[in-house]
Amino acid sequence: METLYWVFIAIAFIISFIALFYPILPGVLFLAAGFLIYGFGFNFDPFTPLFIIIQALLLISLFVIDYAGNAYAIKKKGGSKAAIWGSTLGLIIGPFVIPIPVANILIGPFLGAVLAEMVFHKKGLKASVSIGIGTVLAFVGTTLIKVITQALMIGYFYYQVL
Repeated sequence: METLYWVFIAIAFIISFIALFYPILPGVLFLAAGFLIYGFGFNFDPFTPLFIIIQALLLISLFVIDYAGNAYAIKKKGGSKAAIWGSTLGLIIGPFVIPIPVANILIGPFLGAVLAEMVFHKKGLKASVSIGIGTVLAFVGTTLIKVITQALMIGYFYYQVL
């Protein structure tokens, strides 16, 4: 049974990384699920108050990084809240509409931001494309930061339990 718990923990952690590229999956929840599987399958003793505080802060930071990074890049390029919403919708819808793996999570937010700026704020193609490029660069940058953050969280988890 012990091996089965570790398999489930590993699967939860792997899905949390896959969710970075398929945002329709709740990656943060799978990361937390891995911790909970360990706690219920073995015990919660390694989860000291310091461990819980650090992991909770890092979990919260994953949400903040995601939203703040995109919003900052769009604002810096002169984009509006419509571009933020458009890029978010494009990120969610992209994997379902665009059949090219990985490119769909780059093209979706780009098109969402560009179209939102052109439709709702009547910006020209050049300005809208610039905002769209900023959105893609922000997504790539924040995804890189989230990969590192999640790896640190999992590393700290293994450090505590092994």
